[in-house]
Amino acid sequence: MTRARRPGMTTIGVYGFDRESFLRELRHADVRLLLDVRQRRGVRGPEYAWANSLRLQQALARAGIAYEHHPELAPTTELRLLQYAEDDRQGVGKRTRRELAAEYTRRYTAEILDGVDLTPIVSALSRHGIAALFCVERDPEACHRSLIARRLAEEHGVTIEHLRPQ
Repeated sequence: MTRARRPGMTTIGVYGFDRESFLRELRHADVRLLLDVRQRRGVRGPEYAWANSLRLQQALARAGIAYEHHPELAPTTELRLLQYAEDDRQGVGKRTRRELAAEYTRRYTAEILDGVDLTPIVSALSRHGIAALFCVERDPEACHRSLIARRLAEEHGVTIEHLRPQ
């Protein structure tokens, strides 16, 4: 008896990539759908202008990768400010953060993640193939996308791979 293949998903951030290496990483992982879980779909700094929503969507379309924005999974401004306050307390910046604050994790889970039905995302995996949860932080442990990924793995049996810049 053959076991059913579990749906696969990756996560990826902006920091540490340029447009070409980002697209190359997605292609190498056979990503067919990018799920943007950012609240604001822009990135500051000229080196990351490629990741602003419209430019990113155009590049993905040229690469044959579908795009969906999931604002229901984005942290609120209040939650982001809570994380920034913890970053300040620890003396780290958004681009160098290595982990999420415990209070941010607790509140994001209770206020956002617990209220979202992830079944449509799991269904999209069967339609499109491998999807990537996308935000800006380099390390998934420093980003809410890791919390979404963990929930998908625990409750829906989705296998997760985290893509990082070389």
